[in-house]
Amino acid sequence: MRTILFVLLGFLLMGTAYAHGVTAGDKGYIQEIEGLNLIPYMYLGAKHMVTGYDHLLFLFGVIFFLYRLKDIGLYVSLFALGHSLTMLAGVYFDVNVSSYLIDAIIGLSVVYKALDNMGAYQRWFGFQPNTKIATLVFGLFHGFGLATKIQEYDMSANGLLPNLLAFNVGVELGQLLALGAILILMGFWRRMESFQRHAYTANVVMMAAGFLLIQYQLTGWFLS
Repeated sequence: MRTILFVLLGFLLMGTAYAHGVTAGDKGYIQEIEGLNLIPYMYLGAKHMVTGYDHLLFLFGVIFFLYRLKDIGLYVSLFALGHSLTMLAGVYFDVNVSSYLIDAIIGLSVVYKALDNMGAYQRWFGFQPNTKIATLVFGLFHGFGLATKIQEYDMSANGLLPNLLAFNVGVELGQLLALGAILILMGFWRRMESFQRHAYTANVVMMAAGFLLIQYQLTGWFLS
């Protein structure tokens, strides 16, 4: 239990420290290369997902009460479909959206999922929203968040589509790696008696992290 809470608190503190933007080294490298560079873009995609704490928080919330691999695969696939569509379309068609606002919505997705896991909607409104549709819709917003980061790379138009597809493959590989680590931790925790006792607390911490992400991004938007 302590390990899970420390991980969540770490995500929360990271949100106050920095956004998972583009490092100067990565941006400089991308600006220097031309043409087809599939492996570098796959690496950058995987790196971005593994270090994208807001995406990982949402995924953590999505799989929190999922036990069967079939269900985990379905929800992760819906999330991947959503963010792949908007990431590719956003960059290819040069859709300009404020990264602060998109990232604030991503923070909102974390809050939404935490409240869902806490059973808040059934208590407040007397019904359960469709979790599959919610996962797909928030995946679309997460994809726009990825698109805003990719646009910071100033990618060359030469080989743009194949490089974008390679980046997306990298994102999915990074997501699988991160998901595997999360599932291992969750597997150990679920075997303990403390899981049911502290699950609510863990989601409260996750919700707080989501609110902090929203506040951080909206502050950046107002000051920009």
